Amino acid sequence: MKNRIDIQKLEPDAYLPLFALEKYLQNSTLSTVHYYLIKIRASQINGCAFCINMHTQEAMENGETAQRIFLLNAWRETQLFTEEERIILAMTEEVTHIDRAGLSEETYQEAEKLFDQHYLAQIIMTVVSINAWNRIAISTRKSVQRKI
Repeated sequence: MKNRIDIQKLEPDAYLPLFALEKYLQNSTLSTVHYYLIKIRASQINGCAFCINMHTQEAMENGETAQRIFLLNAWRETQLFTEEERIILAMTEEVTHIDRAGLSEETYQEAEKLFDQHYLAQIIMTVVSINAWNRIAISTRKSVQRKI
C-alpha cells in the first residue's frame, strides 16, 4: 500500500495542538496502563495498524503483558482486566463508536462511581486524541515499518 501525503511535513503547525494534547495527557494523572489500553483498543476498533503497532510496543516497554494485549479485543471474555479497566475499555468503545449513540448513560454512571471528574475528562480526551491520530494515519496510509 502506497503512503499518501505527509501532513506533518506539509502542515507542521496542524500537528502542534495534537502534540500539545498528547503532552498534557502523558503528564496527567491518567495511569500509564489506562493510557495504553485506550490507545490500543481504539486503534483496534479503527483498524489503524500504525497506531496498534506503536502503542502495543510502547505498552510492553512500560510493563504491559503480551497476554493482556493479545486478549484486549476480547476483554469482556476474560478476567484479566480490573473493574476500572473494564469501564475504561467500555468508554473507549462507546466514544470511538460515537455513531452508535456515543457514551451511554449506564457506562458514564459506572465510571462516575470509580473515577473523579478530572480523571473522567482525561479518559475522554485520551479517546478523542487517539481517534484523531487514527484518522490521520489511516487517511494518509501511514505504514508500519517491519523490524528485522
